[in-house]
Amino acid sequence: MRKITVTFVLLLTILTARAADPINLWPQAAPGESGVRNTEHDTTKPGGGLVNGKTVIRLGDVSVPTIQIFRPSRWKNTGATVVVCPGGGYAILAMDLEGTEICDWLNSAGVTAVLLKYRVPPHPGVERYAAPLQDAQRALRLVRFHAAEWKLDPHRLGIMGFSAGGHLSALASTAFDRHTYDPVDAADRLSCRPDFAMLIYPAFLLHQEGPDLAAEFTVTSNTPPTLLIQAEDDPIRVENSLFYYLALKQAKVPAEMHLFATGGHGYGLRGSGKAVLTWPKRAEEWMNSMGCLKSKTP
Repeated sequence: MRKITVTFVLLLTILTARAADPINLWPQAAPGESGVRNTEHDTTKPGGGLVNGKTVIRLGDVSVPTIQIFRPSRWKNTGATVVVCPGGGYAILAMDLEGTEICDWLNSAGVTAVLLKYRVPPHPGVERYAAPLQDAQRALRLVRFHAAEWKLDPHRLGIMGFSAGGHLSALASTAFDRHTYDPVDAADRLSCRPDFAMLIYPAFLLHQEGPDLAAEFTVTSNTPPTLLIQAEDDPIRVENSLFYYLALKQAKVPAEMHLFATGGHGYGLRGSGKAVLTWPKRAEEWMNSMGCLKSKTP
């Protein structure tokens, strides 16, 4: 009986979802970060900033960006992959609320999740999104470069972001032809264009009040298909999603948007009985309709 139990536990460990060790994005220091020390830490004060009664890891002072791969169970793996960008206003990263918890949900849908820990906060005098965009582009290229080794489909590689991470995901979707850093290895010869994007309560998409998008965005017919999720009572104005959706429509990019009456901002997956928390089901349906979940691992 003990042998059977041990064998079952080992088999369960092999087949169920699991996370790999973090991988440094850059072979040396990240661009503009030479000589830095890794001083990242959780900035949340004890008992503060709860979301639905649970604490949130608010990681600050990130200067050594990484990716961490979360794999679905072997029998559910579709081969699709999503790079996950937590939010935090480009000041911190909500690493569990909009990171590891999202990766676990993606795994349940048969999607490999790649959690991006990008650099925050920005250096003085530098655009707040400059270093994060370098990190996002590098992450997408690295996943494509290792797709065969990691048993992923390089043609079903998406990006997903929350709040500021939604801004970063939109920027990665529209600035993929922008050279933001000098190539460092063979991976940088590959495309950093995501095949699809999911923007969940995105922030900073507008120039002032709109309807114009922020100057860093150029939406074209090559912008990838995009899903937008937001609540109308979000303090980050719902027009961020509305006007980005209109730009996608004008460029004839396949897009879908779900607006909810209530829900606020920064909820992630943490349940409170509000309709907005059905968004993961809508996202799964959208990924399926776009063919993102169409087949097994290549």
